[in-house]
Amino acid sequence: MTPVKYALALEKAAQTIGVNFIGGYSALVQKGFAAGDLELINSIPRALAETEHICSSVNIGSTKAGINMNAVKIMGQKVKEAAELTKDNDCIAAGKLVVFCNAPEDNPFMAGAFHGVSEPDCVINVGVSGPGVVRSAISKHPDYSVNEIAELIKKTAFKITRMGQLVGVEASRRLGVDFGIVDLSLAPTPAVGDSVAHILEEIGLEQCGGAGTTACLAMLNDAVKKGGVMASSSVGGLSGAFIPVSEDAGMIDAARSGALTIEKLEAMTAVCSVGLDMIVIPGDTSAEVISGIIADEAAIGMVNCKTTAVRVIPAIGKNIGDELEFGGLLGSGPVMKVNTKSPAQFINRGGKIPAPMHSLKN
Repeated sequence: MTPVKYALALEKAAQTIGVNFIGGYSALVQKGFAAGDLELINSIPRALAETEHICSSVNIGSTKAGINMNAVKIMGQKVKEAAELTKDNDCIAAGKLVVFCNAPEDNPFMAGAFHGVSEPDCVINVGVSGPGVVRSAISKHPDYSVNEIAELIKKTAFKITRMGQLVGVEASRRLGVDFGIVDLSLAPTPAVGDSVAHILEEIGLEQCGGAGTTACLAMLNDAVKKGGVMASSSVGGLSGAFIPVSEDAGMIDAARSGALTIEKLEAMTAVCSVGLDMIVIPGDTSAEVISGIIADEAAIGMVNCKTTAVRVIPAIGKNIGDELEFGGLLGSGPVMKVNTKSPAQFINRGGKIPAPMHSLKN
């Protein structure tokens, strides 16, 4: 029997308990495959297509191990297969599949959360967010200089994270479970007033994606970390600013207008948390191009000693300008243009991109 049986068991548990998502249908293959890894990875499209609440992640690289290009090739194929299997449901399965480099073991944010091998049997890891609070604070000070804005964001992030710390500790006490970490990431939702893009625009950009976007995001990400780390006894997970296109009202608008492109998003991922997240791409995008996108993003993470990831949704039967509607926390998004020049020869070489020189720290 395939690993899909475990996904179905988890789905039943999710329905019984009443949670939004369950993660952990995952594999860590940055150094190579065990037989069970390959079996699980091959089952991912079907597992996600046959369930509503299950999320999956695969770590294909790290600063210490390099990038497993055989895994990169396979994951391009699996993303495409997942979209194909749910083409009558807005290709939703691909929206629940994340491909990581340097995946943290204590990330509480879906779809990439999983219970790391070094975690205790039971632990509470808390994700805290508040883009709307940060934007509101900035809007009250239109004459602040950039360094004053950074200080304001630090103070606001401290308050948000402190609340997460207090809630996590109390939940831990009541449940008799170890308290793990607070992830102080700014994670947007499609709701009005809950957008990271709108924070950047409040700082002074005409629209997210224009010149200056990467600089504003770098400042925001750094200030969030500096403020949040003082508010918690244990910070972990991803802890930065997220830029998931379909889950952020401001980014949806910027993508629709053409101000925000995949190339600009890739530059932004070099200075913030995660990577190319919840991006809808044309349905005829080849598996090799998807693999190339994964490899590019993994290279940024590997070289910069940070977590990066790819969660793209091939919109089967749709093209640039069309839209997919996921609903709920996953939002909606326009199909964005992808550079279709083929990396097939590179991807099909297989093998491994060696770890960078600065991985040798001992």
